[in-house]
Amino acid sequence: MEYREEDYLQISGIQHFGFCRRRWALIYIEQQWQENVKTTLGHIVHENCHDDTIKEKRNDLIISRGLRVSSRELGVAGQCDVVEFRKSMDGVTLQGREGRWQPRPVEYKLGSGKKSTEADSLQLCCQAMCLEEMLGCYILEADIFYYEPHRRERVVLTGELREKVKTLLAEMHGYYSRGYTPLVKPKPACKSCSLVDICKPKLITRHQVAKYYDEYMK
Repeated sequence: MEYREEDYLQISGIQHFGFCRRRWALIYIEQQWQENVKTTLGHIVHENCHDDTIKEKRNDLIISRGLRVSSRELGVAGQCDVVEFRKSMDGVTLQGREGRWQPRPVEYKLGSGKKSTEADSLQLCCQAMCLEEMLGCYILEADIFYYEPHRRERVVLTGELREKVKTLLAEMHGYYSRGYTPLVKPKPACKSCSLVDICKPKLITRHQVAKYYDEYMK
């Protein structure tokens, strides 16, 4: 099955979906957003990453920023923060470049990495799968660069991780086509979410009005 371009979802959405399905729906279906300190700092971190006018060449390494990628099979499109192309006999050919080059996406995140969730790896894996479809290659590993400690964490793109990307994207497409916003499932991380005042996790888990009246009448 292949998706039409008008049905593509944003790659960045899978990170939100992996963290909280309701958060994803509020942002991408209901078009609601609210900033906090963390989201503002995140925008600042990504400013240079998404500047596609910046190109770097260091010996056998090409660094491309803000590279746009998409996948008909997955039905997604978006931008990679950084894609590194290293000269390799097992790589792919690039227009205007001699030799063969192996791509390796690098996703930039604000946090320290100590409390990183699988959601970050899902977004990175989705980017890699898009690159594979576009370039006709296979990517074994990728990296997440955590801004606070200025440290990379290697992510192995396992078959299990790839299958989870496909499963979650299929679920996201189903919700999006129905315009469905999942109910809240409160957890400690809700306190730091920028959408907590919109989502109101504590309020929405209260008893329904009909149930309240039923209990009251009894």
